[in-house]
This record gives sequence, structure tokens and C-alpha cells, in this order.
Amino acid sequence: MAKPLDDIRILDLTWVLSGPYAAMVLSDLGADVIKVERPPWGDVARTSGPYQNGWSGYFFSINRGKRSIAIDLTRDEGRNLLLDLAEKVDVVMENFTPGTMDRLGIGYEALRERNPRLIFASTSGFGQTGPYRDHPAVDIIVQGMGGVMSITGEPDGDPVRPGVSYGDIVGGLYTAIGILTALHERGKSGEGQAIDISMLDAQVSVLENAIMRYFVTGEAPKPLGTRHPSATPFQAFPAADGWIVVALAFRDEQWPILCALLGVTDLIDDPRFDTGPKRTANHAALEPLLFEAFKKQPREHWLKEFLAADIPSGPLNTIEDVVNDPQVRHREMIQEVTHPVAGTLPVAGTPVRLSRSESGIAGPPPSMGEHTAEVLGELLGMDAEAVEALREAGVVATEGGPDISELTQ
Repeated sequence: MAKPLDDIRILDLTWVLSGPYAAMVLSDLGADVIKVERPPWGDVARTSGPYQNGWSGYFFSINRGKRSIAIDLTRDEGRNLLLDLAEKVDVVMENFTPGTMDRLGIGYEALRERNPRLIFASTSGFGQTGPYRDHPAVDIIVQGMGGVMSITGEPDGDPVRPGVSYGDIVGGLYTAIGILTALHERGKSGEGQAIDISMLDAQVSVLENAIMRYFVTGEAPKPLGTRHPSATPFQAFPAADGWIVVALAFRDEQWPILCALLGVTDLIDDPRFDTGPKRTANHAALEPLLFEAFKKQPREHWLKEFLAADIPSGPLNTIEDVVNDPQVRHREMIQEVTHPVAGTLPVAGTPVRLSRSESGIAGPPPSMGEHTAEVLGELLGMDAEAVEALREAGVVATEGGPDISELTQ
């Protein structure tokens, strides 16, 4: 089966995480992603640990399936190459500080003159407009400013950063959505356009419940541990041998069943807990009673009982548990990718399943500049002699550049 984006070519100037993650999503759906790196070292993510055979696992996991060309965009010859390449692609992606591409002479307006159908996707901390436009930002800055850290953690505890880089990942997902939207619109108008994704905007967008609660109640939400602000019980509970998660999810009819299974039937008609809103309001009194009941049996006992009773529940898994989970394995969400130097590394696959089209990892991550000659020949018709002249002049780099391992010690 063909992949749905196999007719889309992307020139990807992004680095580290937000942009590369977006490009990875599109690569898994079939796009030809040409990663543009600056010689001699390329994407700084190549130096991020942990390492396998001198290769960054971090870089490996989010750059699989791409091609790499190395161009020095600080030189006129390098910028001219990029302008020429922009005529041959559908999308250009970048995640530099706003204004960087314009200062280099390769911003949206310059590229649009060469290719009116071009989609130009910019991902940045705060967007291309506004008072914070020029401020630097990385994941934790955006998480802090975006409010998620203020509602993550235990009540009255210190702020906690979630264990996933949501500032980058959510921004990357919205970048991919923006690109797909612009490609669809181009099919109707025939014209490209610029996309402006702010990581802070993206964080605000996923605060849905917290923002709603603030405006309805006038009170700023606070950390609640694992529980839900308006559904109870809806949290993690300690069984005899580990933690499980249980959620009644606004279904009051399941409360008597849960109490019967837990052996706390006296709570069914307790006037403090007989409705969802009351259980939430009196959570401080209810939680220790439920904790005591849950601790009387191991996880498997409770999970079997709850499944039979149609009560949503599941184990609280470690990452080791997740990658070995039979459902995760059945869905082939852990894919092995083999690189000739790095070796084989299991990575997370794509969650997109299509009934008529294929999706999935296209191949291993590229070495820095591995495809420079190939892409310049394919898109611009350059022969080996012309590419070698550019390499000798320091404008491009090809496979066989500096050993990155000396930067990873």
C-alpha cells in the first residue's frame, strides 16, 4: 500500500525536538523529509545522550526515516542552494528564533517568490508576533509559563515538570496539523502560505479543563496528584503489590458496584459520598477509606474484578511495563530500527492506522550530510564533480564528516 503523503517533499531546517518531532510524524505518513543540517556537526541533538555505538539515542528516536543534507546557510552559496531547493519542495520547516530566516535572506517572502505554492511552517516558543516574540524558549520554559507545571504534582507540593516534554511535543503535533491543513487548502486555492505555531499557544490550547474551571469558579486550579478535579473516584490507588488506576468517569450507577467489590458497602449510601459531586467535595474523607480497601488485594485481583464489572481500570505501568505490554506489542507500537553504525534500537512507532494506506517508519536516521550528493543531484541536477567542488569550498558537507563521538564524551 502507498503511504498517504508519499507525494509530499519537505525541506526540514528544524533542530532538537519540536520541529524534528513534527517532521517525524509526517515522515511516518510518507513524506520525503530532507533534514537540512549545518556542517560540521549538524543538529545539536546528535550530541544528546544516552548513546549507542557513539550514536545519540535521542537523535535516533525522532529523526528516523529522514534524509540529511549539510549546507552552511551563513554563506551566500549555501543560501542560494536553499533558495533553489525551495523551488522543488512542498514544505519548508524551521524552528529558529523569529526573524532568523529573514536575516539570512531565506524567510517566507523570499522563498514564496521562488515557489508560490510553498508552505512555510515556523515553530517557536512564543510565535512570530507579540511582546515575547524574540525571547528564547525551550520546553521547560514554555511548560512553566503555560501553566501545566502549576497543576502537576501533589497538593501543597512543589511544582512538577511532567515526565514528557509537552512544551515541545504538543507544539510539534500542532505544527504537523498546521502543515496538513495548509496542504489541504492548497489543493483548493493552488497557493501556499505561512504557518505560525507558538509553543506557548499550544500549551494554552491543551489546558481546556483547567481554563474552564478558572473562569467558572474564579479560582486558579491547583495540583491534585493523580485525581480528577470533578470526577471521583478517578485516580491511582495502591493495591497490595503496586498501583492501579480506576475511573468512574461520571457514572454514578457504578459507585455501588465498586463499593461492593471493595467490600465497603457501608459507603454506598453514606450521604457524604452518594453522588459524584459529593464524593469530589468530600474527597479528603473518602480517599483514605478507599486506599485501605484497595491495599487488601493485589493488582491482578482488582483488575480482573473491575473488568468483569465494566469498571474502567488498568495497571499503573512503568516504561518497562509499557514497552512489554501485550496490547502495545499487538499494535506494533514498538518498532526496531537498524542503523549500520548505531545498530538496532527499538523506538515508538506511529499511532496512525489507516484502512487503505500504509504508515510507519521509513528507515533509520541519517548520518549528517549522508544524502547531500543524492539530494542535490536528484532535485537540482548537480553531478558528483559539482557537489565535490561545493564540499571543498566548505559550502556543503557529505557523508564521512567529523566523528560526532568526540562531542559526546
